[in-house]
This record gives sequence, C-alpha cells and structure tokens, in this order.
Amino acid sequence: MTDEEKVIERIVQEVLARMGTRTAEVPNDEGPARPRMEPAELAPFIDHTLLKPEATEDQIDVLCDEAAKHRFASVCVNSTWVERCARRLGGTGVKVCTVVGFPLGAMDSRSKAFEARTAVSNGASEVDMVMNIGALKAGDLRAVREDMLAVRRACRVGIVLKVIIEACLLTDAEKVLACQVAKDVGADFVKTSTGFSKSGATVADVALMRRTVGPSVGVKAAGGIRSFDDALAMLDAGANRLGTSQGVTLVSGQTPGGGY
Repeated sequence: MTDEEKVIERIVQEVLARMGTRTAEVPNDEGPARPRMEPAELAPFIDHTLLKPEATEDQIDVLCDEAAKHRFASVCVNSTWVERCARRLGGTGVKVCTVVGFPLGAMDSRSKAFEARTAVSNGASEVDMVMNIGALKAGDLRAVREDMLAVRRACRVGIVLKVIIEACLLTDAEKVLACQVAKDVGADFVKTSTGFSKSGATVADVALMRRTVGPSVGVKAAGGIRSFDDALAMLDAGANRLGTSQGVTLVSGQTPGGGY
C-alpha cells in the first residue's frame, strides 16, 4: 500500500468511525436545523433533468422554458443538446449542465475528456462525469484519480465539475474513497447516482458523502426524489443540489410519478 493509499484508508476509517453503526436515513446533524421551506424555494437547488435517449427537440425546449420560468439552477441534458439549450437559455441565468461518460463511466478517460471539452465549447457550464466505477471496485485508485483529472483538466476555469460515484454499487468504504479522490482532484461536487443503475439517492448516502467532503465541496442527490419531503430530507442530510426530472411538480408541492 502506498503512502497515499494509507492516508485515504485512514480517512475511510475516521469517517466510518464518526458515522458509527448508524445507517438509518436521518437528517444531517451538523449545524442548526434548516427552517421548513416552501415548495417554490426548492428551485435554486434543482438541476432540471432530461436524460432519456428518446428525448426530442420539443421536449428539450419545454425543459429549458420550465427551467427559465421557475429559475432552476440548471438544465441537465445529454451533450447532443448542449448547444440548443445554451442558445435557448441565454440571458436567463439558468446554467447548462451535461453528462460525460454517461451512464456507465466505463469509457476511456481521453474520450471523457474530449466529450467534456466539446460540451464546454458548445456552452455547458457544468459537467457531471461518471467515474471509473470498475477501477474503484478493483482498488485501482490511481486509475480513478487519473480518470477524474482528465475531465477536470478538460474543463476551463470556472466550469463546475460534479463526479457521479454511483453509490448504489459501492460499499460505504468505497463511497468514502470515491468522494475523497474527487475532492483531492478539485471536483466541485460529488453526486450520488446516474438514475440509470439499481437505485438512486438515499439520505444515508448523502449524509456519508457530506461528512466525507466537508463544507467545501458540494453534494448532489440524484435519482428517486419523488416528493417535496424527499427533497427536504436530501437537503437536510447535506445535499446542496438535487437532480430530478420532476422539478416542476416538486416546486408546485405535488407528488410526482416515476422518473429520474
């Protein structure tokens, strides 16, 4: 084990020790309780998401118009739609977020970097990359780090990088490792899920991720946020961004159906 790996292992043990055996989905206990929010106040936390492969131009346009109307943080779309969204959202203050290496994270790092660089040149100001999950599971932290760094370097200064760790596929120790590596390479956020794997965000995962990265790195909860109360629970656990296709329904205080 290298010195670097020993440091990361120590951090894993420290974070898990602080967590103790508590795995129940409980609110974040770091700092004062968040005042109860009104549904409309969720809007600045929401990445309004449409990542379905069958999405059409008309649906993307509706997504953008909804985001502008409700003043969501961003729209999150596949890279083929970045340029269209950037044109439609110009001057609205809504950012364009795209996904890289999505949804598996198993593509070559150079390809991820190229995808990120192209998306940024087309108008993306936020990039959500899927890390190399298999490398992490195999304990190849160098490959995990280099994969994240390739995308970090491909993004211009000021571009927000979120690293998707796909928490449902990881042990708690692996989640801590993934978050720590992401923080070390300069990621701006760690993100729970793609929404395309076994399950989405959980309060327990968000709490563990927040405890790992501390206050300086964002945590994005994505996948399976079905209600206003679900959204509040994620924020209370430490999330400061929510990825969902149900943003309009959530800010209206309704209960959504299925979706990301």
